[in-house]
Amino acid sequence: MLPFFESPRLYLRPRTLADLDDCIAMDRDPEVTRYVDGPWHDADAHRRFVVDRITRAYPDGLGYWSIVERVAPARFVGWVLLIPEDARGPEIEIGWRLVRDAWGRGIASEAARIVVAHAFGTVGVESVIAGIAEGNGASQHVAEKLGMKREGMANGYVRFRLSRDDLC
Repeated sequence: MLPFFESPRLYLRPRTLADLDDCIAMDRDPEVTRYVDGPWHDADAHRRFVVDRITRAYPDGLGYWSIVERVAPARFVGWVLLIPEDARGPEIEIGWRLVRDAWGRGIASEAARIVVAHAFGTVGVESVIAGIAEGNGASQHVAEKLGMKREGMANGYVRFRLSRDDLC
């Protein structure tokens, strides 16, 4: 079971099937998924994809957290993940997705910082990576705010890495 986290503005709780409709609604916004490959235009495939990601057994300490703001704890604003890269590994990836009206307020950075601390402190990973579309400047900015370093391109995405050594 994943831990719950909180920060001054946010609660991060393990994502469950109760979040399914909110996740699907978020993904249906073409601006939200503009830079992310996925089955967003096939309702059945999209639902199967999200259900699989929610119910999959990840290694201890890894998975998805739903993000809610403390001022409105019943309102889903997105998720943050720490999972094996492309759900297979061996690298551990961090990622985030927010509903559009939560953009630009530092929520992704705040949630991701919590998960980075968990990755290095509790899970004990040596590094985390992120693959971000070349045109997605906002997510690249989040990665840079986390201290992630650009490594080049991989599979059509800009690859970022944060190593344990970078934290010292």
